[in-house]
Amino acid sequence: MLGPSSPGVWTGLGVPMGQQIRVLIADDNPHARDGLRALLQAWPGIEVIGEAANGGDAVGMAGELQPAVVLMDLRMPVVDGVEATRDIKARWPQVKVVVLTIYPIRRAEALAAGADAVLLKGCSMDELLKAIVELSKRWQGGTDTNSAHRAA
Repeated sequence: MLGPSSPGVWTGLGVPMGQQIRVLIADDNPHARDGLRALLQAWPGIEVIGEAANGGDAVGMAGELQPAVVLMDLRMPVVDGVEATRDIKARWPQVKVVVLTIYPIRRAEALAAGADAVLLKGCSMDELLKAIVELSKRWQGGTDTNSAHRAA
């Protein structure tokens, strides 16, 4: 199991000391947002820079805040997560989107919209952190090889 160690160091993940991975959380459930924020903020090197309660706000905040990674729920009011993902990837392809869903049947739909990874809600913290870290490395490196390396 992964665990926070000294500030900015993640054992086995290769995240450089002092690096901050900027994450935006998009979920209409305030309890889900609170839980994700609490889990992520316990890790040195991850900075939760914003929270959106619907897809429309997620798109606006992605443009304004330029996160490395957006954690996106699929079922949200105003604009759903699929459309928000499609819009974010069209406007800011360097922003990586990890879809978190309870609906495994919608995985293909999320990937077709441009999601860089799709994880089931309730996945392990290890899985979530690995997706965030790996995608942020591609974001910072300026490359976008998501079509060949999408996380399961």
